[in-house]
Parts: sequence; structure tokens; C-alpha cells
Amino acid sequence: MSGHGKRKAKPWSSRSQSKRAGLQFPVSRVHRYLKKGHYAVRISPSAAVYLASVLQYLSAEVLEAAGYVTQAKGYHRIMPRHILLGIKCDDELHKLFNHVTIPQGGVPPRIEMSLLTKNTNKKSASRKRAAPC
Repeated sequence: MSGHGKRKAKPWSSRSQSKRAGLQFPVSRVHRYLKKGHYAVRISPSAAVYLASVLQYLSAEVLEAAGYVTQAKGYHRIMPRHILLGIKCDDELHKLFNHVTIPQGGVPPRIEMSLLTKNTNKKSASRKRAAPC
């Protein structure tokens, strides 16, 4: 009867690679995709950990930027439009996702200054419109 209530610690090898790395993204799946992609003859296991951590960081940045836009608009759900506006408002994300099309994202709001000014007054022509972000 003695010893039945004690729990044994899990061995290190029984924990997943994602848990060992402290990530939410699946390291094993990324490693499998790297091997199936034939990018190289041999793939290091640490390459999968590094790639999974980079993917997790980028997705967290995009979701954070989209979350700020969603809160500013007064919504509770992130939509593709919010993702697009969040990416366009962040300079680094905009540079990274410059040639990416987001379906159902629309276009960033922008009005040409020549369409807004009716008169040729130098004061109104020299004023610049603030960015939509």
C-alpha cells in the first residue's frame, strides 16, 4: 500500500519538443515539413526549433497589431481588415509583408491631396494629411 500515492517525475524524453523549447508552435511538425521539403540533405533538430520560434514571434506581432486596430474600432473579433490595417500601420511589418495580399482585407484608406484641395492656396497645399494609423 505504501508508495501508491507518490507521483514519479516524467522523464525528459516524454515531453514534447515544443514544451522543452517553451513554444506553442509544433516543433515536430515544422521539422517534418523541413525534411519533406527537401531543402537540404540533413536538417538539424535545432533548425526546427528556431523556425518554430520565429513563426510564433511573427504571428504574435501580427495578432498584436491587429488587436490594437480591433480595439480602436470597437470590435471584439479580429477580421481580415483589421489584420491588414495592423500590418500597414506598423513600419517593420509593412516592410516584411509589402507584397502580400490579404483576402477580404481591402485597401488602406488614403485620399490624394490633389483631390482634397479645391483652391491653389499655398497654405492648404502645403499641409500634409495625417496617416490613417
